Amino acid sequence: MEFLYTITIGQVISAFLVCVLLREVLYTVSHFLPDSVAGPGGWLIDTGPEGHEGE
Repeated sequence: MEFLYTITIGQVISAFLVCVLLREVLYTVSHFLPDSVAGPGGWLIDTGPEGHEGE
């Protein structure tokens, strides 16, 4: 439990910002990748079942 005392607020904030940044980057990149990579049934980012776009 002593390792928890070594975590600073700055580290927690930095980890949160990195997670938000990664989420936004993946969201932006998914718009430019082909559907076979990031789309319905994509191997990198699976956006959901095929045939349900626009619902």
